[in-house]
Amino acid sequence: MSTFLGFSQNPKLNKYTPGEGMTFSGANGYSMNLRGYSQFYAENRAGSSDTFDANYTRFRVRRLRLRLTGDVPEYKLDYRFQIDMSGASEVGDDLSTFLMDAWVAYNPTKRIKIKFGQSSTPTDNRELTMGSQTLQLVERSRVTSSFSTIREFGLFASGNFRVGGGRYLRPYLTVTNGDGINAFNNDHGGLKVGGRLDFLPFGLFTNYGQYRQVDMVRELSPKLVIGTNYSINSGMSSRRGRNSGSIIYLDNDQNEALPDFTKFGIDFLFKYRGFSMLGEFVKTAATVPTEITTRVRNDGSTSTTFNVNGEQNVENYVKGRMMLGEGYNIQAGYIFKNHFSIDARYCHIEADEFSFLNNNLFYNRPNYYTLGIAKYTNRNYGFKVQASVTYNEVGSGATDIKANPITGNEFTARILTSFAF
Repeated sequence: MSTFLGFSQNPKLNKYTPGEGMTFSGANGYSMNLRGYSQFYAENRAGSSDTFDANYTRFRVRRLRLRLTGDVPEYKLDYRFQIDMSGASEVGDDLSTFLMDAWVAYNPTKRIKIKFGQSSTPTDNRELTMGSQTLQLVERSRVTSSFSTIREFGLFASGNFRVGGGRYLRPYLTVTNGDGINAFNNDHGGLKVGGRLDFLPFGLFTNYGQYRQVDMVRELSPKLVIGTNYSINSGMSSRRGRNSGSIIYLDNDQNEALPDFTKFGIDFLFKYRGFSMLGEFVKTAATVPTEITTRVRNDGSTSTTFNVNGEQNVENYVKGRMMLGEGYNIQAGYIFKNHFSIDARYCHIEADEFSFLNNNLFYNRPNYYTLGIAKYTNRNYGFKVQASVTYNEVGSGATDIKANPITGNEFTARILTSFAF
């Protein structure tokens, strides 16, 4: 194995940069990078209800990650392995995973990459292509938490083609299991097929700037990427394709009958001289099979009741448990030469009539307004401190954790410190 990785002849530490990790090199151009980061987080939420449950404070380790990447030029291979030891979800819900990335890629040419394993997917909105340690604000947007799958297991192909005048096209194609991260139990439903097409009219970003939110390098000329994505998940067993087997339906013969889920998005990223702007739009829809007759409860028992507003309606009941609707996120910021930044975001979620986005406890909050500040020690994200305040409008009927109606809107204050080696 050591020979295969190119380190049979005294591997050397080429460089160490806080935030970029340690890079080792061996014979024939082999290289390996080891990096990691930790983030510590505090949050206070304030709202008005008949109890104090709408107000709470929490402290936690937000992320604690270790990542190993490498290149094996002799065999046209590269790889990544990343774990998270914090136990926290990428988007703040109850779903967490220890294994983040585990893939190997073959590069038949300098312009084409074919990757297999568990990875972030280009069929999510653009914010999910950006590293968590490079976020402009303390947390990702509500569009991301509402519609993204975060990571999937399957086959990923991508290209990077210069089309004249310094312009680039970057196409992506994915075929995954449709269940989010690697499914250790039964694999439900069919495959998920999707793609993305990015266009860079002014050339490539500097120092991986396309995959980092803040314009840390202060681009000397305008940089822009515009993209669109589409995917269809044939037979989905969760709300958005993130948690395999959490929602199961059966037909008369007790065979699985699962809805199809489609997602469409348009997004862009612009950077110039310290200013950056990110815009995203996502829309989802579902097709419910007519042969559904039974639903499986969380405890494994079954029921033939599909009650919607006092009436039996299979289609609307199924849709009511999925993340259906549309949303857009627009955020912008400016980083000064002293590495101090100011940032702002507006996020809007519009739920379909029958959608889990209408859930009164977790969602039913259509508008989010966020202001943030941050201080970085260097352009490699070695250390940073961020703070933000979010005001969100609460929809009619929204509740606190004890089902008490919330009578006003909500404020959430957050602070995060991040250290990367």
